[in-house]
Amino acid sequence: MIFKRKLPIPQEVKTEFPLSDHLAAIKAKNDEEIRKIFTGESDKFLLVIGPCSADREDAVMEYTHRLKRLSEQVQDKILIIPRVYTGKPRTTGEGYKGLVHQPNSKEPPDMMKGIVAIRKIHMRVLEETGFSTADEMLYPENHRYISDLLSYVAVGARSVENQQHRLLASGLDIPVGMKNPTSGDISVMMNAIKAGQSSHMFIYRGWEVESAGNPYAHAILRGYVNKNGESQPNYHYEDLSHLYDNYMKMGLQNPTAIVDCSHSNCAKHYKAQVRIAKEICHNRQHSKNIHSLVKGLMIESYLEDGAQKVGENVYGKSITDPCIGWARTEQLVLDIADLV
Repeated sequence: MIFKRKLPIPQEVKTEFPLSDHLAAIKAKNDEEIRKIFTGESDKFLLVIGPCSADREDAVMEYTHRLKRLSEQVQDKILIIPRVYTGKPRTTGEGYKGLVHQPNSKEPPDMMKGIVAIRKIHMRVLEETGFSTADEMLYPENHRYISDLLSYVAVGARSVENQQHRLLASGLDIPVGMKNPTSGDISVMMNAIKAGQSSHMFIYRGWEVESAGNPYAHAILRGYVNKNGESQPNYHYEDLSHLYDNYMKMGLQNPTAIVDCSHSNCAKHYKAQVRIAKEICHNRQHSKNIHSLVKGLMIESYLEDGAQKVGENVYGKSITDPCIGWARTEQLVLDIADLV
């Protein structure tokens, strides 16, 4: 490896690009409302929704402004957290790795510019829309650069068995969703949740730290891949009932599932997210246990339908996984409000 340059520590970046007291208060209010959904004090339904990857600031800002106007129509039933995913896992290591790597997808990676870019985009969403955001914890050591801006964190299917992800999740005070692994083994996800809800001593960013345990660590069902490499869903009634039983056996706090309507659950057929979301809402109506367990959905959505290759330059169209466009998004959110 070639060590190119020393990057600033998170505290230095936070000092240079500080979060104002006013914005911190908005985020704190959002966090409290989200926590009440997980504890059952609120019966609002959670939607973690947005682009597969936040590839360009202008399109993401237009999307979140539209989402804010839409949220005002359904605010009595739905709480929206925008996906602003700034790191993108790549199965083979090839392709666009997210804003933190490439603030401009047409230019070579620049990690210093990337660190600044991810902080600025999360802060800008909070400042202009009042939304505090969701991001994936792809690199645990990077989390502190934006830790004061996020209201939701996801641990991906390829990271959920990693000890550092689990331990850091146990030290956060916001909901952390643990995805089932690509193999589909639910026990891996449940063990990750237990680890996230427990206290630990560990090394993080050169410090000896002690975590208190995160009672809001929870499950995200995202489908899986079988031994033949074929996508399989795990959002059906039986899957949700099985997950509920696992929660009861393990005695974990705040039993919660967020169902990811994309990835292997839709086998990358992005339009199927609409059907999947409605089926899950229907199942909640027919089971008290599923109703209490499934507190929200994760949906990949952007301004335009589908996906494009880097360099095609279609504004508001995903350059990673395909997303439903705005017309489908708007109608789906309104339909979900009617179903919950």
